[in-house]
Amino acid sequence: MENRDKKIAAAALLVFAGGVIGAGLALLFAPQSGSSTRKDILRYSKKARSRADEVVDDLAANVSNLVEAIGEKTGDLLETGKDVAGSARKDLIRLIEEGASKLEKFRTMLSRMK
Repeated sequence: MENRDKKIAAAALLVFAGGVIGAGLALLFAPQSGSSTRKDILRYSKKARSRADEVVDDLAANVSNLVEAIGEKTGDLLETGKDVAGSARKDLIRLIEEGASKLEKFRTMLSRMK
């Protein structure tokens, strides 16, 4: 187990050392000066921020439009539901009245049979 831990530590140290050596070589062989590189990095970061702001604005607008559309559809569905409920209520009342009328007729027929 101890041997395995040493191998993992050695591998991690080699990866770290490779990164440091690579960064040093990149600085030595860079095609431009540090100030020019910093300006490029600043310019690229500003472009990236501008693009990110545009994406955020577009996303916010799309979410806002989606919420608005869902709200409208929900309102439409609610109105439709109210209409259907009112219609169903009227139909139910009509059926109850028809049933009551038929029961009354049936009771009248039964009372005549006595």
